[in-house]
Amino acid sequence: MPNLALELAKQTASLGVTSVYGEQQDVDGVRLVPVAVSWSGFGAGDDGNGAAGGGGGGAAFPVGAYIRRGDGVSFEPNIVSLLAVGIPFVWVTGRALSRIIRALKR
Repeated sequence: MPNLALELAKQTASLGVTSVYGEQQDVDGVRLVPVAVSWSGFGAGDDGNGAAGGGGGGAAFPVGAYIRRGDGVSFEPNIVSLLAVGIPFVWVTGRALSRIIRALKR
């Protein structure tokens, strides 16, 4: 059996937040390459009393595609994904700024 720690080390080199590029697709003479942002990770631990556990997970969010028309290449974002990420970000930022301003007024 190979060393488990070495195998995990090889796999964790690709963990974290990364860009993922899909296979090139040709649609009606237009070439496109889908792009996503993905994250993954895992963890494990014990409570000192013999109980232990671990788990992992990941997700990928499509952010757009590189599109080649004729001689030019451009990036076209996925508006739905940008809104899904942007709206909570704007809300959290606004809430944080309102609390900072309220604290500075005191």
